[in-house]
Amino acid sequence: MRSRCYFLTLEQAFDNDRFILFADDRVLVREDKLLWHKDEVKSHLLPDVECLVLGDEYHSVVVAHTDQRAVAVLGAESRSLRSLLFGPGEIPFAMAGKAGQLLEWYRSHRFCGTCGSPTQAHQSERALHCSHCQRHYYPRINPCVIVLVVRGREMLLARSARYKSGFFSCLAGFIEVGESAEQTIHREVKEEVGVEVENIRYFKSQSWPFPSQLMLAYFADYKTGQIVPEPEEIEVADWFDVNDLPQVPSADVSVAGELIQHHVGVHSS
Repeated sequence: MRSRCYFLTLEQAFDNDRFILFADDRVLVREDKLLWHKDEVKSHLLPDVECLVLGDEYHSVVVAHTDQRAVAVLGAESRSLRSLLFGPGEIPFAMAGKAGQLLEWYRSHRFCGTCGSPTQAHQSERALHCSHCQRHYYPRINPCVIVLVVRGREMLLARSARYKSGFFSCLAGFIEVGESAEQTIHREVKEEVGVEVENIRYFKSQSWPFPSQLMLAYFADYKTGQIVPEPEEIEVADWFDVNDLPQVPSADVSVAGELIQHHVGVHSS
C-alpha cells in the first residue's frame, strides 16, 4: 500500500497550521526555524500555488511555494538543503529533505512524459495522473551504493573532484540498470580508485535528497591494486588509520560518517 498524500488548494491548505516554505529550490528558515505558522505565511504564498501535505509522520505539515520577494518580508533566510546538514538535530533536515524531493517531483511532472498532456493530482495516492493516456507518475528515488573500503585498521577515503566540501568520505555511485548493489560496488570502486574489493557486507540505508536518492551503505575489504584516482570524479584518495583521520562527514546526519565512526569504534586503541 502506497503512503497517503494530499494535494491542496491554497484555501484548503490553511486548514493546517504548519508550513515548510520553498522559494525556487531553496528552503526558507528564520533563526534555524524550519516550520512556519499559517498566520505568518498567509499573505505571502503565490495565489495559484497548489500545496503538498508532507505526511502523517510529520502531522500534516504543508509544503508550499512562494517567491523571493517574500524572503525579506518574512525576515527569512533562503538556504540550500545541503546547508541544513549542519543544523541542530536530524529531524529538521529529514523533514526538509523529504519536502524538497516531493516539491521537485511535483514541479517536474506537470505534463505527461508520454503524450504531453497536463497531469492532475490523484485524489487518494501520492501520484500525478494523465487522464489522456491513463498513466500515473509516482515520486521516484534513485538507488545508490556507498562503501567504506577497509584494510585492517585503515580506511580508503577520497575527496570529490566535483563538490569542494573539503571532506574526505567513502566511495559512492548510482546503481545502473541490470546491476545488483554488489556489482555496483565492484564497478564503482574499480572505476574511481582502481582497486578491487571482496567480502562485501551490508550496513544500513539512508534517504538522501541530493537530488532524490536511497543510499545503501556497505563495508568491503581491500583485495588488490594500487590507488589510482579517476580525475573527473576523485581529487585525491588515500589510506587513513583510524587514529589519524582527515576531516570526514558527521555521523549525526550522514551514513558515510556512520560507516567511518563504526570502523573507528571497532579498531580504536
